[in-house]
Amino acid sequence: MQKATFKDWTLTTLEDALGIKQIWKSELLEQWEHADIEINEFEKTTLLHLQKSLIRGGRAWNEVELENKFISPLIMTAGIDDEQIGYFLERPLSGVVGDYELSGTVDGMIATGFREPKMPYFCFHEYKRSIENQGTPDAQVLAAMLVAREQNQNKHPIYGLFVVGLNWNFIVLTGNDYCISKTYQADDEDIFAIFKMIKLLKQIIHSKLIA
Repeated sequence: MQKATFKDWTLTTLEDALGIKQIWKSELLEQWEHADIEINEFEKTTLLHLQKSLIRGGRAWNEVELENKFISPLIMTAGIDDEQIGYFLERPLSGVVGDYELSGTVDGMIATGFREPKMPYFCFHEYKRSIENQGTPDAQVLAAMLVAREQNQNKHPIYGLFVVGLNWNFIVLTGNDYCISKTYQADDEDIFAIFKMIKLLKQIIHSKLIA
């Protein structure tokens, strides 16, 4: 059994070592991107307030500032937390995938549990700039998603997200196939599409993933 961290991978090495494959069209991803979900006035006002700060200073923020000033407030505005699931930050995650024991700290995850994460269904990693960080953001989050897939005994799709500065990309992993969304820009009208996808996650997890 070989040990590796989430930061050790690129998409190519993950595909070669673990037999996964990138696909270019996913019905689940399309459903996630295009579902009709309401944004109320409070949420819209909050998003525009967060976006104003992002536009003013976001390009100069470090990772901690980006996460605390924008990403986490946006996710919490979606009302993710309840007594069944929660949004958790900087939590360790590990598991065996194929011939590898993968481990690392996940910037954020949505999992069952409201005090401690139990079963993860969504993972995200954020980077200020991909060239300033060890590893690659897409591969790092995908490695964490593969661990989540194994913990779910491959029964459910796993959802993910990686953020590089102002750019957001969503991922769906189903079996050995993964699909990455188009890039959404958090400093323009895409902020509402981003928020809808985060808000929809709660419905997806409660209605389709929790056994």
